Amino acid sequence: MMWGYLMTSAQPYRLAQGCTSRPAIWADVPDEQWDDWRWQLSHRVSTVEELRQFLHLTPDEVAGLQAHAKFRVDITPYFAALIDPDDPTCPVRQQVVPRARELEGFDAMMRDSLGEEQHSPVPGLVHRYPDRVLMLVTTQCASYCRYCTRSRIVGDPGATFSRRQHDAQIDYIARTPQVRDVLLSGGDPLTLPARVLEDLLRRLRAIEHVEVIRIGSRVPVFLPQRITAELVAMLRQFHPLWLNLHVNHPKEVTPELARACARLADGGIPLGNQSVLLAGVNDHPDTIKALCHALVKMRVRPYYLYQCDLVAGSGHFRTSLAAGLEIMEALRGHTSGYAVPTYVVDAPGGGGKIPVMPNYLISMSQDHVVLRNFEGYITSYAQPADYQRPKRTRWVPEPAHEAGQRGVAGLLRGERLTIKPDGWDESHERKPSAVPAGQSSVDTPAEDAIRNDNGQYPLPGVQVAPPGDTPAWVRVH
Repeated sequence: MMWGYLMTSAQPYRLAQGCTSRPAIWADVPDEQWDDWRWQLSHRVSTVEELRQFLHLTPDEVAGLQAHAKFRVDITPYFAALIDPDDPTCPVRQQVVPRARELEGFDAMMRDSLGEEQHSPVPGLVHRYPDRVLMLVTTQCASYCRYCTRSRIVGDPGATFSRRQHDAQIDYIARTPQVRDVLLSGGDPLTLPARVLEDLLRRLRAIEHVEVIRIGSRVPVFLPQRITAELVAMLRQFHPLWLNLHVNHPKEVTPELARACARLADGGIPLGNQSVLLAGVNDHPDTIKALCHALVKMRVRPYYLYQCDLVAGSGHFRTSLAAGLEIMEALRGHTSGYAVPTYVVDAPGGGGKIPVMPNYLISMSQDHVVLRNFEGYITSYAQPADYQRPKRTRWVPEPAHEAGQRGVAGLLRGERLTIKPDGWDESHERKPSAVPAGQSSVDTPAEDAIRNDNGQYPLPGVQVAPPGDTPAWVRVH
């Protein structure tokens, strides 16, 4: 990659120069057309005949492309130019060219693996976490990833979210003051007409309790030509605005992507990256490390490394969690902390993102914590003997209302005693039985165990059955 210098009012910084080489079929396309994002979208390739003009397709790929029930195929000429025409293991090729094996099911496969529909109060809006929501604003993308989490709704050229559905989404956000963070996704929000996207952003920014707006987009990777000065000028009206990219392999990092990221970063838009761990694509520690280094050079912070979701088409992309943990072991301590993403499993069924990492905490006592570092160096950290968490003062913010989603943090605060699975009480309820001969019906060991010195029951929510013909029991709510 060649670099040039862009002069600013401060120090110059290096900006990627040059362009990605084009296959012969596009060699004669004028630069002004090739660099026009509209031309790129209108000349996407999808059929066996089109792909055979620049790729040597395998029988597996031909079968995948010709399958009737396949997920939509569309590849921008720019992204197609990154594909190795002779190597079916090319990491770019595997992400966008279907293979017959993606039609094979697997035991854990789910239609809606993240449980988004059960957390959707209005069509296209997912409220899974207490203070933030996901707005699905379109079903269209510049190109289509073969492991797409939302393949159940994404890609239909005749169906997308309407203005009426956008209105319902924004109305819900306006009526829900706990929502402070809104993520626009889809599909890809940057494929929307600029006026539609601007209208959505303007209406969201008018809601007083919406503090942060985020956009999740793979357009800079599939279609960097879309990141024009005009688009950035529009986006920067709505700060604080964040944007997360989706880059999976260093081969996707090109001069065009670097320039697109520079435009966004210079527009004051913080950039992050979300990668998916894909077997045969990026499941080697050295691959992810090289990707993270390439990202931070473009001012993109590696944010998440996702375990592949349990969706149709993803079976052959799935890795073990051991593969992900090995990657994280090779990153932490071996490169800069800001170049290390968080490895997460987006829990099947709607449990949300669960971070997974190697175990650096070995053991703990009242006085010491035993830790190990990335090299295996083991140390003891002395805990303070007189520490007490301070009581709430005027300097401690009031907790945000989370409507029953306090989780483990709520247990630590003493707000509740337990977190129970559905049906726990019913499955553990024991029917009273007759008192065995010679046994008293009162003051059972369970009851004695919870009495204090005054004979009272100090725990809130504890009920003890009155004396009678059946044994006393304790029920904790």
